[in-house]
Amino acid sequence: MEPFRVVSGRTVVLPMDDVDTDQIIPARFLKGTTRSGLGRGLFADRRYEADGSLRTDFPLNRPEAAGAPVLVVGRNFGCGSSREHAVWALADQGFRAAIGPSFADIFRSNALKNGFLPVAVPAEAHARLAAAPGATVTIDLENQQVALPDGTRVAFTVDPFARHCLLHGVDEMDFLIGGSDAITAYESRHDTHPGGPK
Repeated sequence: MEPFRVVSGRTVVLPMDDVDTDQIIPARFLKGTTRSGLGRGLFADRRYEADGSLRTDFPLNRPEAAGAPVLVVGRNFGCGSSREHAVWALADQGFRAAIGPSFADIFRSNALKNGFLPVAVPAEAHARLAAAPGATVTIDLENQQVALPDGTRVAFTVDPFARHCLLHGVDEMDFLIGGSDAITAYESRHDTHPGGPK
């Protein structure tokens, strides 16, 4: 997993509340178990016409959205069913983070475990970002701050363990494996047999 420390770039604004995981990645795209290629299905029912052509009015299809690493979203983003594919699709499209007023709990958990940062900001800061598509922001995970286009810094919080994993580019399994020497040493000092400690 790529470490997440500072991400700076343009935003894409998706001005909708209560976007559920089926909108993010429709169920028909969940057949695969690999993460690559899922970006094609991201918001598929909103991005494409019935004939497969792009809807030019959808924010992700606008030319200025190309390469943008930050998605600005509405309230309760990622609600609905648990679906890691939703996070994988966002990442495959090139997004590293989403900024919004609130995120669904399961989506937040899946995002943090997969190297994608959901940043919850106060309503006033969110309104400023939502009104300025394409603005450049900087997300500093180490200091837990977002620098808005005018230079204003807005604080956000992330669970300390999730923050550690993101900063170091490790998932929960990598973290445990990284401590295997310490685990082995502990177990050898506390060797037990069926009757209890020796």
